[in-house]
Amino acid sequence: MIEPSGRVSRPNKLWFGLLALIGSVLAGTVAAQAQQFSADLVSAQDNAAAVPAGRVRVLGDKVRLETSEIPDGFFLIDVVKPAAYFVRPRARVFMDARQSNRLARIFVTVDPDDPCRQWQAMAQQAGLDEQSLRCEHIGEEMIGGRNTIAYRAISASGRQFSGWIDRERRFPLRLKTEDGTIIAAEHVLDEPQPAELFQMPLGFRKFDPQQLIDRIKQSDVWVAD
Repeated sequence: MIEPSGRVSRPNKLWFGLLALIGSVLAGTVAAQAQQFSADLVSAQDNAAAVPAGRVRVLGDKVRLETSEIPDGFFLIDVVKPAAYFVRPRARVFMDARQSNRLARIFVTVDPDDPCRQWQAMAQQAGLDEQSLRCEHIGEEMIGGRNTIAYRAISASGRQFSGWIDRERRFPLRLKTEDGTIIAAEHVLDEPQPAELFQMPLGFRKFDPQQLIDRIKQSDVWVAD
């Protein structure tokens, strides 16, 4: 009810507040559902047949990445922090991913209108100097029935790669490196992802490779440069 003074009565304020709350919850639910999916990764070079390259799962801004290059573990990536770890279940250890795998820095959730912001943050988190990474919009393309926005990312050193971003999922569906290698996400399934898959397993200890190097330096097997 609108009072003569033009103010909204208290019951109406409560009603409007409830509608706003419901709207925000529904919007958050839709966004969360749009960011829960899994996909297979395949790799191809030149005109050769594609071969399996791994698997990716996404829950919001968290990514779980398994690669064929490092089959004894998986990567846990959080774009918001940002953070990236490599987990080895058999050894019950995890470590900073650093520069161990380029895919862990690129196959992450991004802003479809400015993907370089997240790519640069992940590169810096890995210890790379990518202060001036810039993205050029190079077009749009349909991939697997999805509208994608294509960008070319160029670093200060001149290295570059191209990425095709699914606007709705906010995630790269295809990556092309300088040598022509194409890595693509296929068989994408929009489905709920178990939250525990994106959490560090309990009881795992962090392994610091530098500590091992320091111990070796103090042993008889170390040979100085």
